[in-house]
Amino acid sequence: MTIDLDTVKTVLSRTKQEIAKVIIGHEQVIDYALIAIFTGQHALIEGVPGVAKTLLVRTLAHVLGCDFGRIQFTPDLMPADITGTHVFDLQQNSFRLVKGPVFTTFLLADEINRAPAKTQSALLQAMQERTVTIDRQTHDLSPHFTVFATQNPIEYQGTYPLPEAQLDRFMLKIAMGHPGEDEELTLARRMLGRESPEAVLASGAVKAVIPAKALTALSRQLESITVKEELLAYLVAVVRQTRRHPGVLVGAGPRAIQALLLGSRALAAISGRDFITPDDIKNLAPAVLGHRIVLRPEYEIEGLSIDEVIGQILEEVTVPR
Repeated sequence: MTIDLDTVKTVLSRTKQEIAKVIIGHEQVIDYALIAIFTGQHALIEGVPGVAKTLLVRTLAHVLGCDFGRIQFTPDLMPADITGTHVFDLQQNSFRLVKGPVFTTFLLADEINRAPAKTQSALLQAMQERTVTIDRQTHDLSPHFTVFATQNPIEYQGTYPLPEAQLDRFMLKIAMGHPGEDEELTLARRMLGRESPEAVLASGAVKAVIPAKALTALSRQLESITVKEELLAYLVAVVRQTRRHPGVLVGAGPRAIQALLLGSRALAAISGRDFITPDDIKNLAPAVLGHRIVLRPEYEIEGLSIDEVIGQILEEVTVPR
């Protein structure tokens, strides 16, 4: 496969077409998930049960020729349940490594906030370095290792909120709501026959667009997306303004600048362009900045939301012409 920017655009377009055979609606969610994958980052997906979060990640793995793994986080889950451990083999008279579910390419960390911080931290090295240390031995993970962690936004009993330092490891926080009325009607009709989303994925009707080994070359082509100096300054100004807003206690850090820049390039490619626009930055800002901002308690009590703060910031920062 000859890899150039036009190939990247073609692959992204075909990927979305294949995913649409299974996932009904959620176009922005699919775009954001692809952004996380093609920029080598991770995503936090927040949505109520039953909106196809797991199915989305399974479908992405299938279409992009990657392995898929899932961990159901629970309060009694231990770090070794994620990373794996050494067990004694009586036949070989030696210890052998039993790899945990983290040894995959796309990992769905389901309801990550149901496990305590010690267990959640088992993912941090994997997310940052794509390696896992087990009994002082370091093992490499897939170079395309991507974590999609899910949270239920309406059920917090018995959960452990993710600390800000861990949230900052996620490039995007993707809000996955209910599909529209027409989309739910389409889903209902498909469920009457043999075209349910799960059945379509299992039937082989959804084709792999590229092999996993091609992801690296495709991702590198995003570097050729043009970013003008004035847009770079605008992007930095938006992030820095989160630290100056009177209602913000903790603003976004330098990692947010990196995430917003990489994401804007990927969004431009998804949109079929070889340059980013101010709208790319504006559209991505809520997903990139929202989980990195902590409001002051007095403003939060008054009903100020993080989305409102980001909206005010985007209005305050002058858009380059």
